[in-house]
Amino acid sequence: MSLFRVERAVPLAPEEVWRRLTDWPAHGRQVPLTRTRVLTPGPNGAGVRFTARTGIGRLSFDDPMEVVRWEPPAAGRPGVCRLEKSGRVVRGWAVVEVTSAPGGDGSRVVWTEELSLRGLPRAFDPVLGAAGRFLFGRAVDGLLREG
Repeated sequence: MSLFRVERAVPLAPEEVWRRLTDWPAHGRQVPLTRTRVLTPGPNGAGVRFTARTGIGRLSFDDPMEVVRWEPPAAGRPGVCRLEKSGRVVRGWAVVEVTSAPGGDGSRVVWTEELSLRGLPRAFDPVLGAAGRFLFGRAVDGLLREG
């Protein structure tokens, strides 16, 4: 398993950051060659399942996920969302944390993820971590720019 972390400080309120980062279909617009489909009816929260399908034609794979922890930010309390990945190709988890920035101006985001790819030897974990940090960093930046 490869563990990586993406951290950002943004001038948006925690509630708005939370809304943008937990808009699951929007994730597909930020990751190349990916579409995200929510499988359970709303509202968003624990128990919601969705699948990110990445690739072209037969060279595609599904990354099914389930929200197993859902605590939106509230006054004086950070937001925490945990996803479990249960695919045949991609396995692992992600935790998204949203807190008020020191002084209350904006927010701080920490996205921590542990990934493994079926068939990829552990010797490649550092490469997978660097790729994950780059790809998810771009996705987080794009989600935070989207309105």
